[in-house]
Amino acid sequence: MFARLTIVQASTDKLDETKKIYEESVIPAAKSQKGYRGAYLLSDSKTGKGVSITLWDSEEDAIANEQSGYYQEQINKFKGLFTAPPVREGYEVSVQA
Repeated sequence: MFARLTIVQASTDKLDETKKIYEESVIPAAKSQKGYRGAYLLSDSKTGKGVSITLWDSEEDAIANEQSGYYQEQINKFKGLFTAPPVREGYEVSVQA
């Protein structure tokens, strides 16, 4: 399994809107993607920092997802909400409990 992390910074007064978009738009769209296994959104209401973790069957599925334009389409949904460009990282899931 492979995990893609997207680290974002938003204004603290925009967190509710960010969470709503993630839950009502990003997650339903992700469910239709090949290899999608799940997602988490972690947020710090004091700083506005957020981390999206999406899980994929393989690194190849995550890369194909990015190359299809899907990833950028999802990021664009948050236009005007982020105060810095998102940072994307990928990791092999080494241990799962």
